[in-house]
Amino acid sequence: MHVPDGFIDAPVSVAAGVIAAGAVAVSLRGARRELDERTAPLAGLVAAFIFAVQMLNFPVAAGTSGHLMGGALAAILVGPYTGVLCVAVVLLMQGIFFADGGLTALGVNITVMGVVTVVVAYALFRLLTGVLPRTRRSATASAFVAALISVPAAAAAFTLLYWIGGTTDIPIGKVFTAMVGVHVLIGIGEAVITALTVGAVLAVRPDLVHGVSGIAAPLKLRIDGELVDAPAATREPEPVAHRSTRGFWITGLVSAFLLAGVVSFYASANPDGLEKVAADQGIDEKAEEHGAADSPLADYGVGDIANARLSGGLAGVIGVSATVVVGTGVFWVVRRRREGDERNNASRDHENA
Repeated sequence: MHVPDGFIDAPVSVAAGVIAAGAVAVSLRGARRELDERTAPLAGLVAAFIFAVQMLNFPVAAGTSGHLMGGALAAILVGPYTGVLCVAVVLLMQGIFFADGGLTALGVNITVMGVVTVVVAYALFRLLTGVLPRTRRSATASAFVAALISVPAAAAAFTLLYWIGGTTDIPIGKVFTAMVGVHVLIGIGEAVITALTVGAVLAVRPDLVHGVSGIAAPLKLRIDGELVDAPAATREPEPVAHRSTRGFWITGLVSAFLLAGVVSFYASANPDGLEKVAADQGIDEKAEEHGAADSPLADYGVGDIANARLSGGLAGVIGVSATVVVGTGVFWVVRRRREGDERNNASRDHENA
């Protein structure tokens, strides 16, 4: 649902940019509480993984495709504040280097695809995990539902912005029905990808799933048809802070490279939900050429390479590499700011003592 330039007028685009900038500023501050030495590199990995999976458009219906938005996945894995930053990094990389999502519409895209999806998905995920049995299966199911709802919520948010500042005169009821209808279907794909990924991480490293932190409960055993607390362990487990994340990080990065560099060649070529609705309803009548249309990586291909498979795969690898570097750099800086805050607080406490 990358909104191009020209769909939303300048005043509303500027207003959305202000909202997005405010959300990023708040998230930069909030992410200090979510990131530490272990999770900062993982947040960069999450951003790169989202970039890779967004290249995998999947067919939905009537010549339409969809792709992961990633807000739900990022929020559940690394936290809502860091999740907003992950999606913002992805959208920035896509807009500047790959001509995907308008530059003047960057604020619209961050607001719709980042802020709305993260807020809706994380709030719903925490609500569900708070009332359901605290098991891996329940957490995975909660991730499915949260991701599913976040996508039509984003479509509704776009419709609201279009109602306020759309550049073509289209009945808003038709836009809402078409956008939400197709994005409910796309949300199913988003939910499947999110649930599979969250479930896989829970299976191997549940300590790295931010969304389930603070809701841990004793391990349950089923005895005579009833769930009971398992006996306490006789030996203290290794502190999670001492468990290396290197293997997990390498596995995730290799997976992202394979998805973007190889599997993306088999992605659906059909227009995504917004493109299809825009063409059918006339929303795209005043669409503008992308400011980065001359980028050597525009449209996820490398210029001067005629072989489509090689061109697209190389562009995907470059995109994943750039995203993980930029994302990790951003989150490393945020983590250092947290360390600085902790040192300052410790110094003040010492002086007061």
